[in-house]
Amino acid sequence: MSTAMIVVSIIYVIGAIFLTTVVLMQSGKSAGLSGAIGGGVDTFLSKNKAKTWDSKLAKLTKWVAIFFLIITLAMHFL
Repeated sequence: MSTAMIVVSIIYVIGAIFLTTVVLMQSGKSAGLSGAIGGGVDTFLSKNKAKTWDSKLAKLTKWVAIFFLIITLAMHFL
């Protein structure tokens, strides 16, 4: 293996562990069918959803997943 492949592999493993950790830290979407039947109630928390910890984790998950995809493609072409 070349040095570049070893470095990318190490970054890949660290990214996989980080992505798993971020996904596990998120709370589940437990509203399910009861939330769909009962309708949504606008609360202060739902109006300011962009500032909550869960929304920050969701954004972080999206960016880490994109990074993970880029690293996967880099490993394929090396």
